Amino acid sequence: MKKLLYTPVWLLAIAGMLSFSSCDSNDGVIFSIQDDVNLGQQVAHEVDSTYRAQGKLLERNSSNANTQKAYQHLDRIVNRVLTSGEVKYQEEFPWTVKIIKDDETLNAFASPGGQIYVFTGLIKYLDDEDHFAGVLAHEIAHADKRHSVKQLQRDYGIALLLSVALGNNPGTLKQIAAQLSGTLAGLKFSRDAETEADEASVAYLSGTRHYACDGAAGFFVKMEQEEQQGATPEFLSTHPSPGNRIEHIQQLAQERGCSTASAPDSDFQGLKTSLGI
Repeated sequence: MKKLLYTPVWLLAIAGMLSFSSCDSNDGVIFSIQDDVNLGQQVAHEVDSTYRAQGKLLERNSSNANTQKAYQHLDRIVNRVLTSGEVKYQEEFPWTVKIIKDDETLNAFASPGGQIYVFTGLIKYLDDEDHFAGVLAHEIAHADKRHSVKQLQRDYGIALLLSVALGNNPGTLKQIAAQLSGTLAGLKFSRDAETEADEASVAYLSGTRHYACDGAAGFFVKMEQEEQQGATPEFLSTHPSPGNRIEHIQQLAQERGCSTASAPDSDFQGLKTSLGI
């Protein structure tokens, strides 16, 4: 990974102040919540620019009626998860979800600060709204549990990462954006982080009182079947193989006693129809 050969004194001073002022309430992350938000906005600007230039970003303010309908359906699904009462930073992060028109890429990711991206390949791949909500809940958990910024902090160091959050290091920003979106060697979460995101997805979906709380397990079942057939979906490049994650999610759902009954697929099917997939 790139490292700064020269770090301005003012940046080190700010990083030092952060290390003393923000660790107590931020899950072991030196960054403050506002730093998460700033970094996420910088990453989102870079990701948006990249996919917009390729003609793949479906703009939320589009005048296209089908795109507008797609976002209405998608927002309803996401908002059920965000308002479950289980998302710690529901109010602090400016949660936004955007669609990338790429039917060949089976992926979704979230940046620090609650910027979520979903590829149409993932939407096309799935058939069940509970499973889709499970994937979204898993990605929301990565942002809400601050996994992305924790890993980036380890990979790049606090001073370099802070310079990116402040908009002072475009080269590193491009690299981070590429990692998060999977177009470069993906951001690798630890197994503990993946387990925590799986567990959080159960809590989030349970809190919706709408979706099967083990929805993520259904997604991983399908992923495991694909892997057994020799295919390796893009999602697995940044997420460990399903393995015993399916059983763990199902066991946790059983222990919580939450509903595993499937919800109607009306919004998901409406999303697919609006996107023409």
